[in-house]
Amino acid sequence: MEQKSMEMAKLAIEALEDKKAEDIRVIDISQVSVIADYFLIAGGGSRNQNQTLCDNVEEKLGRAGYPCKQIEGYENANWILMDFGDVIVHIFDKENRLLYDLERIWRDGKQIEPESLK
Repeated sequence: MEQKSMEMAKLAIEALEDKKAEDIRVIDISQVSVIADYFLIAGGGSRNQNQTLCDNVEEKLGRAGYPCKQIEGYENANWILMDFGDVIVHIFDKENRLLYDLERIWRDGKQIEPESLK
């Protein structure tokens, strides 16, 4: 695993925790996909919180020199996808997190504890 990916994931986790994201999950997909090294999945309680989580992740990683390549779903904010290249951040409301169940879809990846990246 590249040190850069781990640093990006760590910063994203800190940014999510700063704004009280719920149930943060980290999936190491580096061995099962070329899309990215890590998927981060987090929940927010409202549209405004999801947008705040997104803004904070974008700001924190941007300041560290990791600009976001693309953001999808910001306006509706029921599922925001943030593409940082090696790290992809998913921010869901409760309903859509259950509906899409990325943890199940990417179960071939290795779930790791967010604390292990700190």
